[in-house]
Amino acid sequence: MSHSPREPIREEDVQGLKYFRKLWPLFERLHEVGCQRDKAGNRALFMDQYCSLVLLFLFNPCVRSLRALQQASELKNVQRKLGCSRSSLGSLSEATDVFDPERLRQIIGELAAEVKPSRDRSDDLVQHVVTAVDGSVVETLSTIAEAAYLKTKNGDSRSAWRLHTHFEVDRGVPTRIDVTSGKNSGKNDEKNVLRAHLEADHCYLMDRWYAQFTLFNEIHSLGSSYVCRVRDNSRYEVVQERPLSEAARAAGVLQDAVVTLGATSPAAARPDHPIRLVLVACTPHQKTGGRKGGTAGPPSDGVLRIATNLLDPPAEIVAELYRQRWTIEIFFRFFKHVLGCRHLLSTARAGIEIQTYMAIIACLLLALWTSGKPTLRTYEMVCLYLQGWADEEELLAHLKKLKPSAA
Repeated sequence: MSHSPREPIREEDVQGLKYFRKLWPLFERLHEVGCQRDKAGNRALFMDQYCSLVLLFLFNPCVRSLRALQQASELKNVQRKLGCSRSSLGSLSEATDVFDPERLRQIIGELAAEVKPSRDRSDDLVQHVVTAVDGSVVETLSTIAEAAYLKTKNGDSRSAWRLHTHFEVDRGVPTRIDVTSGKNSGKNDEKNVLRAHLEADHCYLMDRWYAQFTLFNEIHSLGSSYVCRVRDNSRYEVVQERPLSEAARAAGVLQDAVVTLGATSPAAARPDHPIRLVLVACTPHQKTGGRKGGTAGPPSDGVLRIATNLLDPPAEIVAELYRQRWTIEIFFRFFKHVLGCRHLLSTARAGIEIQTYMAIIACLLLALWTSGKPTLRTYEMVCLYLQGWADEEELLAHLKKLKPSAA
């Protein structure tokens, strides 16, 4: 049974584009990107216009495919506000071959610098930039046949891509996403991608896949810190047992100790700095998924074993830091289900990078518009406003209710 055709996008479905004005001066630098080979001057779609259309895709539930984006480009309101003319499907598809996604990183950095953190690090026990890191896979093709025929120039399948993400917890925004093939091995292994982009003065929150002593050493050598869950069967020897406060016990902390890890590993692969291990009670569970029943992590015995090189903060703070790692999981759900990035506009790496970078910019815009951590309701209200269902007064009334970030 064939699907009924979608209703055409109308002018009244796309409203409130003036709120994108903040980006226009930043996007001006993108206008000439990819024009080097256009000797005849025939190019009608420029990178700044393409990025603006992708932003429209992210903020408008009516636009959920490349064809819908092409249709939206025919609307006079879109053309006037975004400064673009009608774009063909061919032009939108070709854009990923000529535009450089790396040019968006500088814009991301400039916008991120304007987002205020929710805490004052100078008065906090952890004075590093608290950053959750993880990877998530997005699938671009629906059948094995498609995956077999659509290959990259290097022969890799375009059926899945892994998004290696850095998410700043204090500002509630992603600051970096690196796109690789879906295979979590070799140079595309999440640990190797992270070590290639480590920075000083950061506190990295990581799940147990990142539990590698050489990675811990590299983070520590940069003057950064880590809070990482290690495997349930990790072997260690207690060097110094630390007493637990009432606050730690109330937070579920079972043990706090400086330990020796990696005694059975080769000398070059052992930790070269003191490691603290904080054990926290959690709900035990068994692995219930599988290849046919969905994915699932390994089982848990009811104890989280959290390794860190932070020796001074109380144990309950270490436990809370690891709990904050879940903010990146919430972002992945927001990215895929709310921003609509389960539907990728391109199967090419450059196209996916442009879409993911524009998703970061969308999150930064929300944070700047709200002066705080936006909620799902905020995104919905912005979408209703852009569709013309909510007026500007109602949008501003919602934004005033949000808790502002710390100055």
